[in-house]
Amino acid sequence: MNTPIRVALVDDQQLVRAGFRMVIDSQPDLEVVLEAGDGAQAVRALTPGAGPAAHGRVDVVLMDVRMPQMDGLAATAAITAAGTEDAPAPRVIVLTTFDLDEYVLSAIRAGASGFLLKDAPPEEMLGAIRTIHHGDAVIAPSSTRRLLEHLVTALPPERLASQDEPAHAALADLTDREREVLVLMARGRSNTEIGGDLFVAEATVKTHVGRILAKLGVRDRVQAVVAAYEAGLVRPGG
Repeated sequence: MNTPIRVALVDDQQLVRAGFRMVIDSQPDLEVVLEAGDGAQAVRALTPGAGPAAHGRVDVVLMDVRMPQMDGLAATAAITAAGTEDAPAPRVIVLTTFDLDEYVLSAIRAGASGFLLKDAPPEEMLGAIRTIHHGDAVIAPSSTRRLLEHLVTALPPERLASQDEPAHAALADLTDREREVLVLMARGRSNTEIGGDLFVAEATVKTHVGRILAKLGVRDRVQAVVAAYEAGLVRPGG
């Protein structure tokens, strides 16, 4: 039997954590191994030398934004920054709502691998945990795409590259096919869907995605998508 995906819950509301734990622990391939009531407690538990041996490895963290002591953005930055090649940091899903989407870009920059609506149905939360653990699709595409597009609409014009400027030095290094794949990623397409759109094998898409991440210097697809939006490679509704 495969080892379950080990999940940490970080939220200052005990009832919320209890609800998440009940749903997650009902799945044979998922297991809640840690709970924290604020960001500072999570950092103490999830950074090297701070006691992770008590619960073992954590694969995925569900991180609330608004918490006492230390908010979810600061905690995410501290946890992801502490990762090393030998001991990679857990991947973080930041919990958000549409009225808090000003936090989304900050969360991604802090090292979060994606975000999920806090009132998402249980099956979407479970799918997001599995997806981010495997790292082969944008987190919860139904909400991620809408949140990204809504966020980019609110970005000040100076934050987006103009048509006359190179988008990003890194984006300029992408091949035409890699740019095509990145655009489709930004539209919430999975590897399988991208392969169908471009008439190539899914394995080929995975190779392109890996090269895109390496060239952009990002660790996962969501951060690559944000870079594409910020650089003006894709626009809301594009």
